[in-house]
Amino acid sequence: MRALGLDLGTKRIGVAVSDSDGRVATPVEVVQRMGDRPLEHRALTDLVVEWEVGVVVVGIPYSLDGSTGPMARSMAAEAVELDRVLGARLGVPVETYDERLTTVTAERALREQDLRVPQRRKVVDMVAAAVMLQAWLDARRESHG
Repeated sequence: MRALGLDLGTKRIGVAVSDSDGRVATPVEVVQRMGDRPLEHRALTDLVVEWEVGVVVVGIPYSLDGSTGPMARSMAAEAVELDRVLGARLGVPVETYDERLTTVTAERALREQDLRVPQRRKVVDMVAAAVMLQAWLDARRESHG
């Protein structure tokens, strides 16, 4: 089953998708925040349809100690909104996953590729989404044998 991973940010939404076997996550797109949540969610709904995904995974940025800070609460609330939208329209469930340090991991990988800061800023969100989605895919595969 193909999965779509989302790294929800205040300015951008990083998007990654898995292969149809649910083994490998690939960064695909960055959706710019427009200040219009229904419009942003429509854009995400279009991606769910385009990629024919069976599940959407939203990264939640828990604090390092595992607690839920303001950003994590905001992303969790948006995940609930997305679940309502995608569930009602498409029957696609939304799950959440711990995304601690995914942006740091993505930044490090992009730095190692010698991308300059402006180039990194354009892609870091979708790379972070891919890092988070890959961790979710790996954890799911381990738990399902």
